[in-house]
Amino acid sequence: MSFVARRIAALSTAITILAVCAGSAFAQKKYDTGATDTEIKIGNIMPYSGPASAYGTSGRAQAAYFRKINAEGGINGRKINFISYDDGYSPPKTVEQARKLVEGDEVLLIFAALGTASNGAIQKYMNVKKVPQLFIQTGATKWNDPQNFPWTMGWQPSYQSEGRIYAKHILKEKPGGRIAVLYQNDDYGKDYLKGLKDGLGDKAASMIVIEDAYEVAEPTIDTHIVKMKSMNADVFVDIATPKFAAQAIKKAAEIGWKPLHILNSVASSLGAVIQPAGFENAQGIISVAYMMDALDPQWKDDPGMKAFDEFLSKYFPEGNRADSLVMTGYNAAQTLVQVLKQCGDDLTRANVMKQAASLKAFRTSNLLPGITMNTSPIDFAPIKQMQLRRLKGEKWELFGPMLSAEVGG
Repeated sequence: MSFVARRIAALSTAITILAVCAGSAFAQKKYDTGATDTEIKIGNIMPYSGPASAYGTSGRAQAAYFRKINAEGGINGRKINFISYDDGYSPPKTVEQARKLVEGDEVLLIFAALGTASNGAIQKYMNVKKVPQLFIQTGATKWNDPQNFPWTMGWQPSYQSEGRIYAKHILKEKPGGRIAVLYQNDDYGKDYLKGLKDGLGDKAASMIVIEDAYEVAEPTIDTHIVKMKSMNADVFVDIATPKFAAQAIKKAAEIGWKPLHILNSVASSLGAVIQPAGFENAQGIISVAYMMDALDPQWKDDPGMKAFDEFLSKYFPEGNRADSLVMTGYNAAQTLVQVLKQCGDDLTRANVMKQAASLKAFRTSNLLPGITMNTSPIDFAPIKQMQLRRLKGEKWELFGPMLSAEVGG
């Protein structure tokens, strides 16, 4: 080969190498709307007002956690711009706020929006737009449907699974019990009810003596509780949001009704529900947990709990440590940060969902020991285990084995 030919070949090789390197560099940075070299826009919808306003605490905790992340340098050098709107727990308002976030604010994704009916109202829209509806704060079973809704993913264990766990406990403790069920008249309440009935099986028809639905707009559920006592029910399955759960606990004590009281986990916060209802009125109530209770002394030296306390002290001093909704928001936000870290410089919406569906044995700070998050392209349910707990004194006490929260499990 001549000198000129060798020079041309070398030059050609150098150009090829440069092209490959340039292509790699280009491939390493991919952005969709809502992401840049310096910023990641995250949307959120919370009921800061209305009948479920107690849940707004979770959104405030998330905002505080993202402030912490930003103060520490952000995610791969990018700061989080967290935009959170109030929907008052009203699905039409949720639709309005989702459109505002996606089409107006141009967020990369909507994270941890709260409410079953609220998220149900925007699920088709989010999937048509191909915008991640990620780690939503509701345990409806339908969020785990990647085949039909590949842009929607839940976070907490499913309501139907929890209902089945309660059914097993009732069959063990009160096999001849008369069950009264109070439930919110929407998809959230009906999902729990289905799980309970599935768990009771053939005994559901004979054991459930009353299914009483309440509307979110009702100011009080006192009349429902009086009616349930009149049915001589000795098991009370309480499928209510915090405001109404607190009312139910108080009213049951007031009229001297002392059934085996089972309280759905979404209303089991000591700070938001039990304390306002009165600890003396809530003794023996049964619920489930998948996260540590900040008031349980067994976790006081746990590294994750110490980190939580440091976070509260520095970034969210107004947060009520006794309110489990604070811890829920804190841990959900950690999960999103993990997904965004996994995305690296490929901050496309498709890669966000790909990484969310690739969690392997991931633990946030405050999951109960033994619980890890695992997802796959055909499994959009990150948390699948829970443990029963009973209120004793001013704290929850865990009991029994870790239970699978998979529907059909």
